[in-house]
Amino acid sequence: MAAARKEAFSPGRIGTWLNYTILALLSLTTLYPFWYEIIASISSSRAITSGEVFLLPVEINLEAYKKLFDDGQIFRAMGNTALVTVVGTALNITLTVLAAYPLSRKKLYGRGPLLMMITFTMIFSAGMIPHFILIKSLGLMDSYFALWLPGLISTYNMFVMKSFMEGLPEEIEESAAIDGAGIWRTLVQILLPLCKPILAALSLFFAVGWWNSYFNVMLYINKSSMHTLMLKLYQMIRQVDQSLLSTEGSEGVMPIMLTPEAIKAASVIISITPILCVYPFLQKHFVKGVLIGSVKG
Repeated sequence: MAAARKEAFSPGRIGTWLNYTILALLSLTTLYPFWYEIIASISSSRAITSGEVFLLPVEINLEAYKKLFDDGQIFRAMGNTALVTVVGTALNITLTVLAAYPLSRKKLYGRGPLLMMITFTMIFSAGMIPHFILIKSLGLMDSYFALWLPGLISTYNMFVMKSFMEGLPEEIEESAAIDGAGIWRTLVQILLPLCKPILAALSLFFAVGWWNSYFNVMLYINKSSMHTLMLKLYQMIRQVDQSLLSTEGSEGVMPIMLTPEAIKAASVIISITPILCVYPFLQKHFVKGVLIGSVKG
């Protein structure tokens, strides 16, 4: 009995519990903002503005979600975002692989100068105004290609993919060549299956980037029927904000039925839900790919 009590209060055990406590507190600080957005999105605007919402929802209502979904265009915006995300991610992965594979082979002629030129693009860029002029001169306004073409390759992610491929044994390619496999067959049927972890990680990075993008859509897409979810939510938040200001300015202080804070909270939940639904299926490969990429990068 005394030995068990002594072991329970040993320095090693106390240190373990202290670590668990610190990690739990850090986890709470990470999870609480997301939890707050959930409870704020279903709380009344009065409770949000008065600061009553803290741990549990107050005066539960779904007015914020009703406001967002009353406009049927939000479903069209979701479809547009899904299209931009799927096609953009597929193009990103395809071109990243096609660039990373030859650059990962040391026997590639001119490999050094090519890597230097590619690295140069990470440091310097043309800027937003030349970019806009180029897109307009090419006739890509009001086209999703104005979003896809400039972002076909991420230099950083390409280097991560290259580093991963450099770690694959060259004997695999030599064995495939002996068996009669060409370069394309070796890449598609042999090397890419070995790259599943890093492909999953990069796919999620690309998909999240496309899903959350709104600034380029605001610049290059003028047709409201082609707007993506993020831009649509941004516009709806501004509409609520402006209507609130005009109401207060014309009629004085009035009961606040719906505030931008409630709309923002509901928008966060709506926009993040698809990513949360996809992540569990990629979690195993994602974690492994990130770890491998961080070590080899």
